[in-house]
Parts: sequence; structure tokens; C-alpha cells
Amino acid sequence: MRIGIIGAGRIGSTLARHFAGIGHEVALANSRGPETLAELVAGIDGPIRAVTAEEAGRFGQVVVVSVPYGHLRDLPLSELRDKVVIDTGNYYPERDGHEPDLDDDSTTSSEKVRAATDSNLVKAFNSIYWETLRDRGRPKGDPARLAIAISGDDEEAVAVVAGLIRDIGFDPVNAGHLGGGGRKHQAGSPLYGVELSAGELDARLHSA
Repeated sequence: MRIGIIGAGRIGSTLARHFAGIGHEVALANSRGPETLAELVAGIDGPIRAVTAEEAGRFGQVVVVSVPYGHLRDLPLSELRDKVVIDTGNYYPERDGHEPDLDDDSTTSSEKVRAATDSNLVKAFNSIYWETLRDRGRPKGDPARLAIAISGDDEEAVAVVAGLIRDIGFDPVNAGHLGGGGRKHQAGSPLYGVELSAGELDARLHSA
């Protein structure tokens, strides 16, 4: 699969390493230009190259958006239209600036990202610490294998993202639709940052 990743911070670069390591073609971008990613890309095994954000958006069959929510307007929005987009972000008003409809919980940051990109958006990797994502992948059936919550409204997009999660050593657990489900694992929720098995996470989601 061709995967574009916009944002080369801790989550974005960790996903790039995982996806390229299992053979997916990865195009990685940041806000400072491809030349600033040369050292990072050189240290990752597998098919990966540094590109601009626009190129990452065009390249990917799946595009990971791993930038602060406050930088939403810097994304190549037209390049993401109708694509499977993975939103790894969270809204932090002290960092991103206050938005009234997010502060009063009348909508969620992922719903606003979906509206801006007009994409088949799935929220995932937003509630896992990057070190856990880097180090804790395990084979299927391993009792220490951890789960990752995902949410989205497009069933096919959710299935694609769930498959990628399995491929890198975690169990996907569907939290539900992007709005109601996404609220259950966004920043500040009881499930944010927890390390649980699939059965434990599923039980917590049903009780949330």
C-alpha cells in the first residue's frame, strides 16, 4: 500500500518506521521541507522517501495526518479529498487556541478535520503514547498484545486502518462513529493513554 504521512513528529515518524518496515511504500512530509528529513529517512529500513506535504497527500492511498490540530489550515486539503485519512491528533486549547464549538463539546476536532478535508477520516493512534507505539507491538495471540481504539463513519476506511494496526502488532478496537466514538478516546477521556488488551478496551468502551 502507498501511505503518505504528513507530520514527522514522534507519532508520525514512528508510524513511518513501522509501515516502511513491513513493506508499505511511505512518503513522509513535515512543515520544513524534504531536505530536513534526510537523516530520519536514512535511518528507516524499507521503502520510504521524503516529500512535500502536497506530494504525500497525492501519493498516499492512505494518508496519516499527524500535525497539531491548530495547523489544520496548513494541510494540503484538496489532496486529501475522498481519501482514507488517519487523524492521530487531539485538540489542546492551550496549544491550538480556543474554539468555542470544541470547548463546549458540540463537535470534535476529528469531525472538523473530516469536514475540512472532505475525506473518509478515521481517528486512530491519538490516545497511545509514542513510546508504547514504538516498543510494544506484539505478534497475534501474544497475551501482552495491546489494543488501539479507532473510530470512523466509513466502514471500508475503518477496516483499512484496522488492518494496518494489526500489521504493526496491535489489536484494533472499534469505538464507534467519529463523533460519539471519538469522544471516548480523545484527550481528556478515561481511555486516553491507557494500556489495555482488546478485551479490556472493548469492555471500557461499552461502559463509557
